[in-house]
Amino acid sequence: MSEMDRREAILKQDGYIIGLATLSLSNGMNFSPYFEQGAILLRPILFGFSITSPVIVFYLTSLTLAVASILISGIPVAIFERVTGRQTSDSTSMALWLGAIFLISIPSIMGLLGGG
Repeated sequence: MSEMDRREAILKQDGYIIGLATLSLSNGMNFSPYFEQGAILLRPILFGFSITSPVIVFYLTSLTLAVASILISGIPVAIFERVTGRQTSDSTSMALWLGAIFLISIPSIMGLLGGG
């Protein structure tokens, strides 16, 4: 693989990573249907650490949901890479990951478009 081919592959993966970050952040926003359930589950844990500020609970819930959506959408990709014997992630794997997180994000996107 030449240097230009390697750089082109890296630039494609950067685009996929930006898409993953954008869709995962939409899952962590307050218009997401996952937000209330996430806050309810996370609040006792945060209160156990004496974190009682509503603003901090809001931000940590948002961050937790965004990271969880990245992790959950990566499961089918990991299975795909294991089955096909790939050693590194390529554009096919990244596209599959973007598709998986898009499926997870559909309710959040609909919440954004529907106004809540």
